[in-house]
Amino acid sequence: MVSNVIDRDDRFLGILDRLTTKSIEDYYNPYKLFEWPDSLPEEMWWMSPELTTTHGTEAARRLSEKQLHALSRYESVNFYSLNVHGIRELLIEVTRRIHTTGFETPSEFFHHFIGEENEHMWFFAEFCLRYGGKIYRQPAGAAAEIPRSSVESLLVFARILIFEELVDHFNSRMALDERLHRTIRALNRIHHQDESRHIAFGRELVSALFDEVRRTSTEQELTEISDYLKRYLAYSFESLYNPQVYRDAGIEDPLALRRELLASPARAGFEAGVFRKTTRFLQKTGIIR
Repeated sequence: MVSNVIDRDDRFLGILDRLTTKSIEDYYNPYKLFEWPDSLPEEMWWMSPELTTTHGTEAARRLSEKQLHALSRYESVNFYSLNVHGIRELLIEVTRRIHTTGFETPSEFFHHFIGEENEHMWFFAEFCLRYGGKIYRQPAGAAAEIPRSSVESLLVFARILIFEELVDHFNSRMALDERLHRTIRALNRIHHQDESRHIAFGRELVSALFDEVRRTSTEQELTEISDYLKRYLAYSFESLYNPQVYRDAGIEDPLALRRELLASPARAGFEAGVFRKTTRFLQKTGIIR
């Protein structure tokens, strides 16, 4: 339950009011907003090369530019597929809590959040189906067991925040990358615009939930929460390394390539960059130890 914490927090109430107003002011119709060309050029980047899983690795030096373009194409479809699955999960969890005990205060913002995320799921799925011909399956391990039912909401909203911050790291960069097709830039620009609000809200809500949990939990339980979220950070990052992507791009041994990339020295820097802001927030609040 978080209402007692939030209701006493004038700062959070002010943030909720501003974010709700901003959602209304920034509203757009996604079904009319985007240009959907019949096809996108294959001999170009579909994802900023610095954000691809091969960037800076020995594997990238072995591959031709044509192969790297193909990998960026399928990694792009995988990234938007991950968005579809992540959004489905957060919609289920937020809908379960809207207008329930403990969530009375943020429920007004939840309505905007649900509407915006539903539209995000539509345009990401539309991209995948139009230009990739499919939505990649959700990676195994997404529904990891939650240690304690009494901290379920904290873990749910912390997972949502981790997912949104990972996605926004990519969105904010691809929105400005002139090497990408204008449709790809537009998709990322619009999502970044909305996710900025969602992340601001998520950080406030996760902080409030953790304040409540910390008062009633043992040191062992707080350690379990920290360990769980560390595992979820690793799972979220590793979901970018999809062997089906490598197979579709024509790589002969996709599982071997995945193992090589995950073991590459470049991987640690990539992961640290993706989660730099997220890790700093989680450590500063004490959620991750």
